[in-house]
Amino acid sequence: MPRQVKVSSKLIAMMQGMRGRRRTVFPSAKRIGSLYYVQRKRIAHKLNNPRLESVSLHTLRHWHATMLYHKTRDILLVQKRLGHRNIQSTLLYTQLITFEGDDFHSATAETVNDVKQLVEAGFEYVCDVEGVKVFRKWK
Repeated sequence: MPRQVKVSSKLIAMMQGMRGRRRTVFPSAKRIGSLYYVQRKRIAHKLNNPRLESVSLHTLRHWHATMLYHKTRDILLVQKRLGHRNIQSTLLYTQLITFEGDDFHSATAETVNDVKQLVEAGFEYVCDVEGVKVFRKWK
């Protein structure tokens, strides 16, 4: 069963305007796949890297699930993102691998100005420890 997402009537009107003479707004999955494979072959040839030809759309789905789990440590979020009903399906996609080293820069803030500077620099809030706010940012 396909996933269903609620959309506003404004979005539906915008999409109908995009359609033009075509029957649909988006190309079929078969068309998207064929476009991907043509581009993948072209890039593999251009970069002289034949290993790129082994990267499928399914491989990208596995990679996305693995990275999302690594970033959030929330398997239920990954399950929802992939649209799985059964957590066992999600576990097949999510490679529970160990990443070496610390993937984050961390920083602390004690004043509102410190917080502002860290947020503007791309840090995200993690927690409070003894009145000090802890932030992190991907390396």
